[in-house]
Amino acid sequence: MNSHAEEVAQGKRYEFGKNWQRFLRVVDDERIEEAERSLKTMLRVETLEGESFLDVGSGSGLFSLAAMRLGAARVHSFDYDPQSVACTRELKRRCFPKADQWSIDEASVLDMAYLNALGQFDVVYSWGVLHHTGRMWQALRNVATLVNPGGCLFIAIYNDQGKMSRMWTAVKIRYLRSPASRLILAPLFFATVVVHGLALDLCSWTNPFARYRQYRNRRGMSFVPDLFDWLGGYPFEYATPDQIFDFYRERHFTLATLKTCGGGRGNNQYVFVRAASSPDPWDQEKGSWAPEEPVIASEPPR
Repeated sequence: MNSHAEEVAQGKRYEFGKNWQRFLRVVDDERIEEAERSLKTMLRVETLEGESFLDVGSGSGLFSLAAMRLGAARVHSFDYDPQSVACTRELKRRCFPKADQWSIDEASVLDMAYLNALGQFDVVYSWGVLHHTGRMWQALRNVATLVNPGGCLFIAIYNDQGKMSRMWTAVKIRYLRSPASRLILAPLFFATVVVHGLALDLCSWTNPFARYRQYRNRRGMSFVPDLFDWLGGYPFEYATPDQIFDFYRERHFTLATLKTCGGGRGNNQYVFVRAASSPDPWDQEKGSWAPEEPVIASEPPR
């Protein structure tokens, strides 16, 4: 077995790819257009014409497809999960079967030899991925090396809710490693989410069905697959906006766009711009980090 399959068999990793295969059944033009709007809004552009786009942890491939439709000159997608890679290839087959400028690999963002061979890109995109690697801070540092000077880094990282985040970590581990717990946790979680949403809607005199009909307006995503992703999504790490901001500021990135989840459960979204004259922290000749870049495992840099 490869590393991914071993981790799944040992109960150390959720199979995101299986969930993305369900999502592909509902992908339509409306969802694709919403993904395009999400990119344009956060990146503050109307087109990606002439730009190179890297999708780190491509999942379903929806945002690689959106980048292609926005005119990117080159799109490269990769994912650690082989079923996610298959999903991305399926979307390419459906929409851009002969596009030489869209390439797809099975690879890990923690593999520096692979990343070095990719070169750098004008836009590096990694939404809700790096906190599932098991070494989030290492992954956050690695993607910084993939951004061209003057280019953009668009990431989304789970918000640190303190005790609640630690509680969710325990829930995810139990869900992943115990088939019996899955039979209990999944329906309980779904019922709680639905009842909570219904209560909020009734209190505000809002149509309770509108919440679910409009869910696709959140980046073109789908309600049920997203709930499974949240419940089973492990490895699971998180950070405060201040931690992410400080981490990239020290690496010569400037925050251009920030969209938070309001302090609750979910992802904070960041778009950083790399300084045009910033040094490359990875020493290509030595194949190691520059002296000012300490080795980071799974803890915040300070």
